[in-house]
Amino acid sequence: MTVAAPEAHRRTTHPVDVGGVVVGGGAPVVVQSMTSTDTADVEATTAQALALADAGSELVRVTVNVDAAAVAVPEIRARLDAEGCDVPLVGDFHYNGHVLLERHPDCARALAKLRINPGNVGRGGRRDPQFAAICEVARRLGKPVRIGVNGGSLDQDLLMAKMEENTERDLGKTSEEIVGECMVLSALRSTELALDCGLTEEQIVISCKMSSPPDLIAVYRDLASRTRQPLHLGLTEAGMGLKGLVWSSSAMSVLLAEGIGDTIRTSLTPRPGGDRREEVHACRELLQALGLRAFAPSVTACPGCGRTTSTTFQELALQVEDFIEANMPEWRRRYDGVEELRLAVMGCVVNGPGESKAADIGISLPGTGEAPTCPVYVDGRQFTTLRGTAGELSEQFTRIVGEYVESRYPAKA
Repeated sequence: MTVAAPEAHRRTTHPVDVGGVVVGGGAPVVVQSMTSTDTADVEATTAQALALADAGSELVRVTVNVDAAAVAVPEIRARLDAEGCDVPLVGDFHYNGHVLLERHPDCARALAKLRINPGNVGRGGRRDPQFAAICEVARRLGKPVRIGVNGGSLDQDLLMAKMEENTERDLGKTSEEIVGECMVLSALRSTELALDCGLTEEQIVISCKMSSPPDLIAVYRDLASRTRQPLHLGLTEAGMGLKGLVWSSSAMSVLLAEGIGDTIRTSLTPRPGGDRREEVHACRELLQALGLRAFAPSVTACPGCGRTTSTTFQELALQVEDFIEANMPEWRRRYDGVEELRLAVMGCVVNGPGESKAADIGISLPGTGEAPTCPVYVDGRQFTTLRGTAGELSEQFTRIVGEYVESRYPAKA
């Protein structure tokens, strides 16, 4: 069973080709990420882009904020290509994108998509011409754009006008409602301007990012009802660690389950020296949890209780996860459908046998002090019984998993 909206019920959108990756139009929801290195540092940015792509990011965005960054982009693209990595690069522009793109045409050509923030592309009479200048580059080169509205950098002229209207007409709207209204209005107006500049509906992705899950859900529901452009989902400034994961997932899972969203990013704040790939892993786990995509075999494991005071089942679950991670590149290359494999590592006899039978392969460990036997179930039937330490159990159980993969999944042509 899946809680996600069936593909047939997903919102109808225009397909947008981003360097060979299709966003919208019924295509699978795309995972994307963003580098945190100084883009002008070619070596560091290339290395991080490679790491993100290897982790499963299907689009990688880079900051293009100064001339040195714009100059670096073609070299980063060339180095990725030399490594056999064809992940599309998206350029993130704020304030001076119109200048940088005209000054550095090689940068524009190397990018697969241009991100424009209508809130800071220019003020007053400069806004529309500078927005149009970026759209003209995209039109001339056949590049798509993302019109990315952010709550923290919303068009202040529009916001003040709506605030004044609320006061003068005594509309009684909250500040959050006004901000949400302005975000949607900014996105839709900017889309119309992009179309007027010669872009097609197959070149425009929209996002309206906020930092509050309820506000994000409300804005995207409104946006989805008013446009057929593909939508990029993400909670902006989600935060660190557990907080960032929970807040992002709580917002995006609701929308994705309603068929809203064509590409996603989990904007986690990494710890100092932390792993940027965490945001990619989070996106993939979210999509797999909702049944929208499958990336790797899943492992069901119990949380433990007073019946499982030893660490054996925890050690075994970790070793099985490591085994899958180590073997998945080769499995993915050789076998069709291995991503759908379901495993279970359970800690005691309460739910262990049932969960193990429900998985493709499952092992049910005894609880602490209970009979030291571990039945293994394959396709719902008891296959064998294992005994031993966590290391011995891991060796035997992973051997069964490997043999199952070889016999169950057809070899790729």
